[in-house]
Amino acid sequence: MKFIEMSGKTLLKLVSPEEMSAIRAAGITEHSLVRINQQGDLEVRQHANWGIIGGLIGDYESRVRKTTGLDWA
Repeated sequence: MKFIEMSGKTLLKLVSPEEMSAIRAAGITEHSLVRINQQGDLEVRQHANWGIIGGLIGDYESRVRKTTGLDWA
């Protein structure tokens, strides 16, 4: 499966105000390491694994690519 990885700080920059509460409720902070797959599922790096948060942002593909400058790898 392909992902784009980013910091929580980057993710927080690209979410809309309506999505922010769900992101914060999932425990994402500026210091989190997160990744999103091509289907829009968000995962956060935990101590020994990646925890699935779910698809919390809309129109994610263009927003993630534009903000990070990265492509799926």
